[in-house]
Amino acid sequence: MNFANNSCNSSEDLRTYQHHVYAVVYSVILAPGLLGNVLALWVFKVYVRETKKAVVFMMNLAVADLLQVLSLPLRIYYYLNNSWPFGHPLCMICFYLKYVNMYASIYFLACVSVRRCELIMCPLRYNSSRRKGDLLVCAVGWLLVCLCCLPFPLLRNPGGDPNSSLSTSGGADLVCFSELPMRAISAPAAWTLLILAELLGFVIPLILVLACTCLTAGSLREPTAGAIHDRGEKRRALKMVLSCALVFLVCFAPYHVTMPLDFMVKSNTLSSCSLRDFIRRCHPVTLCLASLNCSLDPLMYYFTTDEFWRRLSKPEIPESMTFSRRLSCITGQEDTEED
Repeated sequence: MNFANNSCNSSEDLRTYQHHVYAVVYSVILAPGLLGNVLALWVFKVYVRETKKAVVFMMNLAVADLLQVLSLPLRIYYYLNNSWPFGHPLCMICFYLKYVNMYASIYFLACVSVRRCELIMCPLRYNSSRRKGDLLVCAVGWLLVCLCCLPFPLLRNPGGDPNSSLSTSGGADLVCFSELPMRAISAPAAWTLLILAELLGFVIPLILVLACTCLTAGSLREPTAGAIHDRGEKRRALKMVLSCALVFLVCFAPYHVTMPLDFMVKSNTLSSCSLRDFIRRCHPVTLCLASLNCSLDPLMYYFTTDEFWRRLSKPEIPESMTFSRRLSCITGQEDTEED
């Protein structure tokens, strides 16, 4: 399949618009994303052994967000200066990290939702062996995401004609990111990759998150008799799962709507120049929304996770928790008194 745009030429105004959108949004989310995720890792490092509320998954989610945030300064430089003087390998690494972050975030948001729902529906099933299982789930998740995201950089052709005012052949004029030309690929293979990305990367995780939201909300209408007597705990779990669903719908749903449309533009499937121009202007906005999760995830931790409130309001918590943990070991009640 030839991805060159033969019927409608890309205007310089469109390219300038796209660069301005990327530069402004990435500049806005850089500082809060960096500070928020560093703070999240600091808090979760203290509480990872003290609670079973999906903290392992949230730590990995913060790592995924931090990886993308660290690549933002280079992206901002490129979109402000219209040049990439850092070489093709670094360009491809930053390009690759964008998609690894997005799909790792989707994966771990789904894991957080499933774990919080499970702790409400079946609280007695979680023990130390399950915590070790969470680590395995995280490791497998990273491996799958990294492997499945390889087609994104591999399908880019650094030696092709990007059909823009910049050239890929020389140093400071090297194009990068979405302006890298696509390799030739057959239509069936392209649509297969697109459908798999939509189903495995978004639709199935979204169904899991929405199902967990419904189950957790339904548990609030049940009698409180049982292992969990505190309705406040169920409400906190519902806030967490609802926050995951909100991040899905705000950050990732728009991108996965425009992704197949953008593919149709690049593959010359659409004939209307006005429609192609509209899609080209919408797609950068949805891609920026997908990056916004780097700043929204720390807010989700802060407003839905007790550990954040306790750690930030009482710096002495780690010492007191250490004392409580030692006392629990003496009395033999460590596992039964976990949150």
